[in-house]
Amino acid sequence: MTDTEFPQPFPRGEANDAFAEYFIGRSYLAPLAGGSAPLANVTFEPGCRNNWHIHHGEDGGGDQILMCTAGSGWYQAEGEDPVSLGPGSVIRVPAGTKHWHGAKAGSWFSHLAYITPGTNVSNEWLEPVTDAVYGALPQNGENA
Repeated sequence: MTDTEFPQPFPRGEANDAFAEYFIGRSYLAPLAGGSAPLANVTFEPGCRNNWHIHHGEDGGGDQILMCTAGSGWYQAEGEDPVSLGPGSVIRVPAGTKHWHGAKAGSWFSHLAYITPGTNVSNEWLEPVTDAVYGALPQNGENA
């Protein structure tokens, strides 16, 4: 297996260069469905994580659903303990929640990402997850 091969049920996609400024490390994006219900497979190389961010929306929109399909990763909402993710894990991130997600230091990670449709749905990118915050995560793969 090469450094960029990672067995998973969905395509890895292309390098996520359009959003690279909001990630530490390299990620890949494979759009799976578009229109009013976009669905994408996002793959993170080991140690890659996105910045803190908030999804906004009204009328029931803006919630993010993350469905882990392969590898091992983290999800964390501001002020809460990090959550360990593995295949089959599902996280619902309510609109307005400051959060981040990404791969564990020693593992590739892939999840499907879906944003619920609604009015004024948008994404606000914030500060990076620092090496100090990321480095303090448990290394054993368990919830914090």
